[in-house]
Order: sequence, then structure tokens, then C-alpha cells
Amino acid sequence: MRTAKNWKDFELLDASSGERLERWGDIILIRPDPQVIWKTNKTPGAGWGEAHAVYTRSGSGGGSWDKKRPVPEEWIIKRGDLRFIIRPTGFKHTGLFPEQAANWDLFKELLEGTDNPSVLNLFAYTGGATLACAAAGATVCHVDAARGMVSWAKRNAEESGLGDRPIRWITDDCFKFAQRELRRENRYHGLIMDPPSYGRGPGGEVWKLEECVYDLVELCAGLLDASSRFLLLNSYSTGLGPSVMGYLLERAVCPRLGGRVESYELGLEVAASGGILPCGSSALWRR
Repeated sequence: MRTAKNWKDFELLDASSGERLERWGDIILIRPDPQVIWKTNKTPGAGWGEAHAVYTRSGSGGGSWDKKRPVPEEWIIKRGDLRFIIRPTGFKHTGLFPEQAANWDLFKELLEGTDNPSVLNLFAYTGGATLACAAAGATVCHVDAARGMVSWAKRNAEESGLGDRPIRWITDDCFKFAQRELRRENRYHGLIMDPPSYGRGPGGEVWKLEECVYDLVELCAGLLDASSRFLLLNSYSTGLGPSVMGYLLERAVCPRLGGRVESYELGLEVAASGGILPCGSSALWRR
């Protein structure tokens, strides 16, 4: 397991009975988490009674924030030189997955020694990985189907002093964009994919990541060549554990390009207990 280190503006304070108690800068939030299946007592003094807002799921889908104390519409947290706009959304998210910082720290190492590195970030959300790669000196192509997320990511880049870096901001279907890049014979030194567990196709059809991830990886592997350094695949789907994704990358990438694959869980340390809360999985092909 890889855990996200070096956070000062984010802290997972406690976790119990299906909920996470988190500090985002000076704001404390309580959010549901299906991984928190233990029903231990909430740690006294951890801050449960000091929460600014609690997210409650609705029986009809989505949910809402019950604000106990004043909460700004948005605020900024920092990690090193990177700055991120935090905004509680109607689907419990805040615009950032702090456990992914464990992967951000890898990118500088993976790109080191590469002349003019280029990275394609698919399903790029609000740009945490994009900013990490840009800060490491890469030219980045940031692609997400949601225009609002791309705008959010651009604001994060500007707040981080990376607004003038060579980043292409693309609002498009990631699968279709990858198909066009393949036809254009574009290739990348690094490729990052963080697809959602569920999605909808152009005709409104529902798809599950487990059913389409192999086709996605096989397509995107074609955007790598002998100069490529890595492909990182993330998943928050319980049906796609690290070993499954690792095997998938081994079959889709290694026969053509060699290299090796490692897979691991991502986690966050729980301050109150010292334990680690699993928060997703990654598989990494590297040269």
C-alpha cells in the first residue's frame, strides 16, 4: 500500500460507522465512506462535534450538506507548491482525492531524465496529476468530458503558478480522444487514466468500468512507444483490485514494450488510530 505523505492542509482525523472525519485546511467535514465498515466508538477529542458540515445521502440519489457552522463556497488548500480549490459538491466530493498524492510523488521520478517529456492525463478531473506532471517539467494534455471539471482544473493551475505551462485543456470523451490520437500517430512518455466506476455513453447507455476497462487500456497502450516511461491506471471500483489491474497491464503492455508492472492500494493514515484507510487502487507499468 502507498500512503499519501506530506499533507499539512489535509488530515483524515477519524473514521467510524461509515463516515470519515476530515480536515480540509481550517474546515472540518464529515462524509460517508462505504469502506468504513467498523462500528468502533468515535474517538473523543478527534473533532466530530466540531464539524462545519455533514454530508447526508438521499434515498433518491445524491444527497446534501447539513451545515453546522459557516462554510465558504470554496477555499484553497496547499501541498508543497501546488494549490487546490476545494468546493463541497452535491455528490459528497470536494474536488480533490488527497490519497492520489502518493501517485503525484511518483511522476517526478518516472519522468526524470526524459527530454521534453509529454503526458496524457485522461479522465483528468480537477487536475491533481496534471499539475504534478507540469511542475515536473512535462507538457501535459488534460482531457475530461465535463467542461466544469476542466475549468476547475485550469483555475487550480493558475492558483499554483502553472497557468503559463504547456498544458492543453481538452473537453472531450476520453475514449474518442484516444482513438483520434492513435490515428494522428501521437505518442506520449507518460499516460494516466483515472476512469469512473460508472458512466454513460453518447446515447445515454450505462457502462461499468469492469466491462470496458480492457478495451480502454488496450487502446491507450497504443499511445506508448519505445520512448515511453509509464502508464498509470487508477480505480475506485471494488470489482477492480490492484492484482486484477496489474495483470491487465501486464497482458496489454509488456508483450510489446517490456518493462514491469506493480500494483498497490492507496491509503490515508487515520490520525486518531494510526491505522490506514484504503482509498482505491493503482496499477503502474514502468519502463
